[in-house]
Amino acid sequence: MLQLLYAVIFVEMLMIMSFLFKTPLRKLVIMALNTVKRGRGPVVVKTVTATLVVMLASALYSIYEIRCRSMESVTIIDPTDQVLLSNHLLQASLLGFVLFLSLVIDRLHHYIRELRIIRKSMETIKNQNRSFEGSKSFGALENKELKEEIGALKSKIEKLESECEVKRKQG
Repeated sequence: MLQLLYAVIFVEMLMIMSFLFKTPLRKLVIMALNTVKRGRGPVVVKTVTATLVVMLASALYSIYEIRCRSMESVTIIDPTDQVLLSNHLLQASLLGFVLFLSLVIDRLHHYIRELRIIRKSMETIKNQNRSFEGSKSFGALENKELKEEIGALKSKIEKLESECEVKRKQG
């Protein structure tokens, strides 16, 4: 039992370390967790978590019973009870650590997913802003050209009006 708990803790720590650094393993772990969180995955995870909590409660209750037995007797704790107490204490601490690390993994996965969504939305907003700025600068350039054309046409109109007046005076 203890070897299994140590192996689970080691795997959970590797998963947390893979979340901390951007590596190809990180993508693989995120994809695996995404698939686990779909379909029947949440039910399975809750069942396993509930089983671990029951095992933790059992270990804590066993520790409590051994302590109560040692308080009742005036003599020193029996060596067998000492071994059982240390075994249950180790098992309870490892189970608590497994549950804590699984909570950390869940939150890290959630925050990484939220961060990815926020980054995508920021990128979309930046692209929209760039296109708006591009159209705005294009509109400003077009506006400048139109103003120059209007100025040129006004000067032509004045020239034509002056020519028309000269022809009227002559004719």
